[in-house]
Amino acid sequence: MSTQLFTGADIAQLPSRYRAHFINSLSGFKSANLLASADAQGRTNLAMISSAVHLGADPAIMGYITRPQTVTRHSVENIIATGVYTLNHVNSLMLPAAHQCAAKYPREVSEFAATGLSAGYLADFAAPYVQQSALNIGLRLLEIVPIKHNGTELIIGQIEWVRLPAAVIADDGYVALELLDTVAVSGLDGYHRTQRIARYSYPEPNQQPDELDSR
Repeated sequence: MSTQLFTGADIAQLPSRYRAHFINSLSGFKSANLLASADAQGRTNLAMISSAVHLGADPAIMGYITRPQTVTRHSVENIIATGVYTLNHVNSLMLPAAHQCAAKYPREVSEFAATGLSAGYLADFAAPYVQQSALNIGLRLLEIVPIKHNGTELIIGQIEWVRLPAAVIADDGYVALELLDTVAVSGLDGYHRTQRIARYSYPEPNQQPDELDSR
């Protein structure tokens, strides 16, 4: 397999859509989540995101990157209006409906209705979750951090609740995502099943890590 070198100048000259696919692929496999929200009138929205990231466990916070304000951002508008939203792991049975949620529907059209996915609610939490998803996370908005270099923003939320099958949680708190059929995404439109290779003990200097139990 031959190797090709791309310089910064080469990348800048790539066609727009080619460059988007190429650069989006470089960060590797990412999580596939549906971000569910509702506006102040209760109108629901679903958006596919691949940028969800762990930011800390105490307090339990997560973030994701949203596009610049040059495009309509129903999810962000809803999050600002209600202060809450959910992240919902995508599994293979949710495809291609989950992918379709990236389409630019008008505000009055709910992606739930357009794709056949189902909304569920927890008491006293305004944002819906996706019933077809096996792992749902309810978050409350903490902060929106502008990224000056390209106009994107980091949306930071604190986890208020998590909904998932108890059987996939190991004794040490590890969640076996492959048992939930959680898929990964690469680039803009590639979806992948996952298979765990191994778990290893906490790394210590000058000590070979042990392979942990398969669970």
